[in-house]
Amino acid sequence: MSYVKSALLEEKGFVILDRYDQGADPQEWLDLEYVEWKSSGDTRFAPLASAFGEIEVNGFWNHTPPRTDKDGVWIDSQVAKAPHLVQRAMEPGANVGRCRVIELQPNDYANTLYNLHQDDNNRLNPDGSGWIVRGFFNLTDDAESFLTLREDRFNPSSEIRIPLPAGAQIIVDTQRFWHAVWHKGPAPRYCLITSWESGPELDAYIEKHHGTNLHENPYLDPQVIADAQADVQRRLAERSASLASRGRPDDHPVDPEA
Repeated sequence: MSYVKSALLEEKGFVILDRYDQGADPQEWLDLEYVEWKSSGDTRFAPLASAFGEIEVNGFWNHTPPRTDKDGVWIDSQVAKAPHLVQRAMEPGANVGRCRVIELQPNDYANTLYNLHQDDNNRLNPDGSGWIVRGFFNLTDDAESFLTLREDRFNPSSEIRIPLPAGAQIIVDTQRFWHAVWHKGPAPRYCLITSWESGPELDAYIEKHHGTNLHENPYLDPQVIADAQADVQRRLAERSASLASRGRPDDHPVDPEA
């Protein structure tokens, strides 16, 4: 199928924008209503836009009628508490699908790798329309934490680690990348996540904020990587064996090359 895609995102799958002056904004995320929803760690979510304007964060394709991750409906009670966050999500002028703030508790590198996942943003997305990507705006100052991306889930050489200070702005093709956040803590991390439709509006926004996909990974000891890889393989093998004993298939098998 053929979709409209942004050139920089098509090239490497991610774009880093100018850092935003997050300190100038109120901490609106602290006033929002959160729901329990586990995603790549110990998390909760505060939806700003959902399928039908309700405080829930399920995929749009799990509703009736099912649809792709576009045309999100703003939640009045949440918008009233977080007008600055809504303004930031709407700034590109691109179609917005799901929009929510994530709260992530501290974790470690091995858990980050275990929780790597790919999104399914473009399920039901019609041919010829804009490819759905996600914007990540880090709200808290987590400069020692990293958005962790891999094109190959089990290949460390494909890993990209992007630091997350307050105001970090990153757009990612999360259907292309396995991704999770290594959040060192000690306090919870908060981030605004918005699904956007690729197209001329998003391209102009990327250009306006000097988007680049040039990036050099912060150093990480190879032994730390190797130990975490081994821990993930062990946990996946244990999970697979447990599911097999109950006659259930495993949709996250261990690395066949391990």
